[in-house]
Amino acid sequence: MSTEEIYQNNPLHGTSLEQVVTELVEHYGFEILFAYLKLACFKNRPTIESSIKFLKKTEWAREKLEAFYLYKLKNLPKPDDSEYDKPPRDRIVPLTDKPREPRELSLEDAERVEYNKQKKNAARAIRQKRSTDFNPWGV
Repeated sequence: MSTEEIYQNNPLHGTSLEQVVTELVEHYGFEILFAYLKLACFKNRPTIESSIKFLKKTEWAREKLEAFYLYKLKNLPKPDDSEYDKPPRDRIVPLTDKPREPRELSLEDAERVEYNKQKKNAARAIRQKRSTDFNPWGV
């Protein structure tokens, strides 16, 4: 089986940014998209057209949205380490991984996810500070 055949298993293959945004908005709505992705294009007077305009200009935001599309709407298993660093459109999705029913998302769940992220980031900052404060030679 060729790499091209495996690559074509990626739900983003042949899908335009407009299709991705439209599917996500139709299924989840702008409020849920903002709650999970924290992209301002989904908060202040959101429209599909204005969101696409922003996402075309902003690569990191587009990749964040495309990953959300793959792993929330298409509910694919998370990528392995070799694929994780690649942009979502370049990831090879194993032929055994097929899209499933979209994940059920809520504003309450988005708050919980955000809280857990903040907790992990705070713990990471404390560990980094401790490692830079430690001086075994007392200098």
